[in-house]
Amino acid sequence: MISWIQKTFQQHFRVIFALILISTIISFIIAFGPGSNLGRTERQTVSRDFFGYNLGSQEDQARLIGDASISVNLQTGYNSLEGADLQNYAFQRVAALALADQLHLPPPTAQEVADYIKGLRVFAGEDGQFDAKRYGNFRDSLKSNPRLTEAEVSRVISDDVRANQVQKIIAGPGYVLPADVKAQLARSDSVWTLATATADYASFNPSIPVTDAVLTRFFADNSFRYTIAPSVATAVAYFPAAAYTGSVSVTDADVRAYYDANPGRFPNPAVKPAGAKPDPAADYAAVRPQVEAALKLERAQRFASKAASDLSFALYDGKIAPGTPAFDSLLAAQHITLKSLAPFTREAGPAELGGSAEIANEAFKLDASRAYSDALAAPGGAVVLFWRESIPSRQPLFSEVRAKVTADYTENERSKRFVEFGKTLRSLIEKLLKSGEPFDKAIATAASATSVKIVPKTLAPFTRRTPPKDLDYSVAGALERLEKGQVSEMIVAKDQGLFVYVIDKKLPDFSETGPAYTAMRTQLATVNARIGASAQLNALVEQELKRTEPAAK
Repeated sequence: MISWIQKTFQQHFRVIFALILISTIISFIIAFGPGSNLGRTERQTVSRDFFGYNLGSQEDQARLIGDASISVNLQTGYNSLEGADLQNYAFQRVAALALADQLHLPPPTAQEVADYIKGLRVFAGEDGQFDAKRYGNFRDSLKSNPRLTEAEVSRVISDDVRANQVQKIIAGPGYVLPADVKAQLARSDSVWTLATATADYASFNPSIPVTDAVLTRFFADNSFRYTIAPSVATAVAYFPAAAYTGSVSVTDADVRAYYDANPGRFPNPAVKPAGAKPDPAADYAAVRPQVEAALKLERAQRFASKAASDLSFALYDGKIAPGTPAFDSLLAAQHITLKSLAPFTREAGPAELGGSAEIANEAFKLDASRAYSDALAAPGGAVVLFWRESIPSRQPLFSEVRAKVTADYTENERSKRFVEFGKTLRSLIEKLLKSGEPFDKAIATAASATSVKIVPKTLAPFTRRTPPKDLDYSVAGALERLEKGQVSEMIVAKDQGLFVYVIDKKLPDFSETGPAYTAMRTQLATVNARIGASAQLNALVEQELKRTEPAAK
């Protein structure tokens, strides 16, 4: 099997993730500007050696990043690294290969390559093991793609085997302290039995006095909240698509093709009896009028866009400025009436046009020197915008925003008091627990002293390695600071306050001869070794980049 894998790979492995590779190469070639470690934006060629690659050469950049992209996709099964992460991986991979040459490591054997191929994620089945069928299907899909040669892919895999060998050499055994092993075991394998109590923020309604003095002080301290954003006042020439449907003609074939291309948009409204067989002809007949109307409206949109474009071009071609007699004559000749829009901000487009972000963005490009826009798509048609006034940002008077200031102050005070309420409630719960009351009764007693709705809940025992699917992330985060018998501070999230109580915590076996301890020590040692190897390779990368850094001008 292994020899077959190796032989087949060498003979048939042509293209691997060609589209991903090409897109990655192109994006990196474009992106490597002055802030990148790769290349420069000057037109002239800049030579900068990096372990045999010229970082000033687009060809070498493409090969360096392209090889790394292939390597990543083979190992993970998808494009798991992008941007700076992919660049860093590419640099460290090349540094490892350069170190392999220094150590005179021989090329990998056929058996080593075959074993490596069997471990690649891209060829793994659902059980995580090598899937010959998946490999075969992948091989078949590459036969007709000439963009990447078998030799190039074979070279990448051979280099990856050597790079892995180097990492194992420089990684060492990976040292880990017994205390670290025990801490990680306690974190992942302790069995937790928890109870929670949820305080409903919506039912928390304290009395909050509001006076002009506190409001004006709050307004002054939070003036940035009430700055009125810049806005623009415009008028619009609107060309509704519905006005052009009479000019649209469609054939039966057009309607049917449109239906076939968009079946999900036109479901048959008729209720079918259970077990009835599908009847495509009847489904189409039932919705044909709606399909035809939708198709006509879509094509009418093009007429509306053209009419808007014609108006914009006529203004430009005739050098006609809005507000002039020639402008008024043109609008009258085309029976166009301008409609004023309420001033709107960049963040909230004109309400009359559905709050369109595109229209708002274009409107803010207008001013006295560019008084009208190009044709723009709008709900149900097309528009041309006409600039009237640009309104700068300003700080409003307190009287203008008093209602909002009042609401903000009240909510701010309510939130702060809810936190204080949580501290008081926690103290009461802890006191009741120390007196011998079980958690649910302690919660009931505490709740009776307040109008806030508090709901207790007991969770089934679990470990953090295998938590319940519905475990709130806030609960998991609180466990880092809790031991048996302790109650967490109130965690405010999702409009509620959450208390976590540890009913029981059973620690795992910390015996250094136990299987759990041995497995955890091996896992941590492997992680530490990889971190060490990565640090050494990164030091080599930085040293090489510094060695060839261009002299400052």
